Amino acid sequence: MVTLAFSTNAYTEHSLLEAAKRIAGHGYDAVEILGDEPHAYFPKLDPRETDRIATMLADIGIAVANINANTAMGYYEDAPPTPFFEPSVIRADDSVRRWRIEYTKCAIDLAAATAAPAISLTSGQPVPGTQPAEAERLLHESLREILEYADGKDVDVGIEYEPDLLVGDTDDVLELVEAVEHDRLGINLDVGHAAVSGEDGPTAIRRAAGHITGVHLEDIVGGCGGTHYHRIPGEGDLDFRAIFDAFDDIGYDGYATLELYTYPDEPDRAAWESYEALARYL
Repeated sequence: MVTLAFSTNAYTEHSLLEAAKRIAGHGYDAVEILGDEPHAYFPKLDPRETDRIATMLADIGIAVANINANTAMGYYEDAPPTPFFEPSVIRADDSVRRWRIEYTKCAIDLAAATAAPAISLTSGQPVPGTQPAEAERLLHESLREILEYADGKDVDVGIEYEPDLLVGDTDDVLELVEAVEHDRLGINLDVGHAAVSGEDGPTAIRRAAGHITGVHLEDIVGGCGGTHYHRIPGEGDLDFRAIFDAFDDIGYDGYATLELYTYPDEPDRAAWESYEALARYL
């Protein structure tokens, strides 16, 4: 059976401890930790802080579904107002790409310390001057090192696709998983991203069967091919009955995380209303 979780990236106006307490208070069994400012920006975390996070969450009594290492906004002195995925693992600049690889390894360390089954990571977007074939080569090279490290920590790595990224849809991510051919590599499947890519969410779930390391949930206005803006379930057009039926069909019994970073001013409403909307499907 699917277990609902909620991402702390909706609670960027709160500390990680406060976010976890509130998420648990809304009925969730698990929390996804934002691997970035203000919750877990890895260059500022030492092993003692990692251990403190693990102890804190255990004391609250909430599991960790995933470490969301998609962004690294703390890298920038003046970060853009919306999440983006630079520096990425496909940057041709070796020093920048090395920074991102080591950052991702730190996410794996936090996952291991908190007993999270997986981290999530995007491919990033090819930048001018890097041809797609070269970006793909760099992605494979980066992932091999990351996956070797993850294997030693017993943590899975889920690639999250998104329109306009190098890995932008279900076809892309399945091709990547097949090409890299590593047991630790899978898919962090965001049903909203499937929709805005023009895909049917339940079909994407069934196609990804056996490779899903985690799930992100949100509603999308316009459904398939709709607008990429994360909304509380029920405020858009996705068919969550069909989505949860697809999880049942493939026997998925992992975490499904509400990712509603679009509600930083009212994260409690987002968490509560999402739980109320989706609990009926469990």
